[in-house]
Amino acid sequence: MKGLVIKNTGSWYQVKTDDGRFIDCKIKGSFRLKGIKSTNPIAVGDRVTIAINAEGTALITDIEDRKNYIVRRSSNLSKQSHILGANLDQCLLVVTVNYPETSTTFIDRFLASAEAYRVPVKIIFNKVDAYNEDDLHYLDCLIDLYTYIGYPCFKVSAKDGTGVETIREELKGRITLFSGHSGVGKSTLINALLPGVNVKTAEISSYHKKGMHTTTFSEMFPVEGGGYIIDTPGIKGFGTFDMEIEEIGHYFPEIFKTSSECKYNNCTHRHEPGCAVLEAVNDHRISESRYTSYLSMLEDKEEGKYRAAH
Repeated sequence: MKGLVIKNTGSWYQVKTDDGRFIDCKIKGSFRLKGIKSTNPIAVGDRVTIAINAEGTALITDIEDRKNYIVRRSSNLSKQSHILGANLDQCLLVVTVNYPETSTTFIDRFLASAEAYRVPVKIIFNKVDAYNEDDLHYLDCLIDLYTYIGYPCFKVSAKDGTGVETIREELKGRITLFSGHSGVGKSTLINALLPGVNVKTAEISSYHKKGMHTTTFSEMFPVEGGGYIIDTPGIKGFGTFDMEIEEIGHYFPEIFKTSSECKYNNCTHRHEPGCAVLEAVNDHRISESRYTSYLSMLEDKEEGKYRAAH
């Protein structure tokens, strides 16, 4: 029997079968033996085969090849990865310029990881109703930057409904992963997009101006007009897997494009003579914030923070 994994609680998985039933399943033990160094060898969005044994317990026995997925280093086990979602048409990264602030380093690491796994990303700047003049100016600068690189950007207020209808149109017929820090309003936005779903929301800690985790597992929700939203737990940092030092620049489109003009093929864009990327940073053709994010990922790799995922 085949189906789609629509919910993962860590201990069991809910599968929607091709004939429309919802069945709670465990993983067959052999999955643990296949060398999948992941906290969740099966992810929401996976297509699987299940079998119901004589005791009436359902087991996931096989997983179909994935089209793509988004993975990050597990927050507490640096040698393991955590798959946020699989078989995605796109990812919507929900960020806020304040209340709480999302750093450009976090945005860039997420974008680079999505590039590595071939997942298109669109950026939603939420809470535009709450920003002062300085916040709005900074927001416009970020939108100019990421739009220029090639990432579509949207101004949204999940609270007052600004831009929500535009996002709803972006979802139709697609499997969309929602991600972002805790507190950026991801759950509130999903509730605005899918009335009746009632994803749990929480207030932001006023002391730290940071979000408190409300989503504790990943879950898929059907979208009117076809498609699904995958809601994922809020993430604090974004460590990336399976990237060699010489590959990291490939996942920054503007650095990759400019690197073809470098004097040396193996240029790391840090100190080499004839480096077109350094020249572009100095001439402000490549954003300093993006270049800083690139360097931070190189440093992490050199310090052994990125382990190979299997």
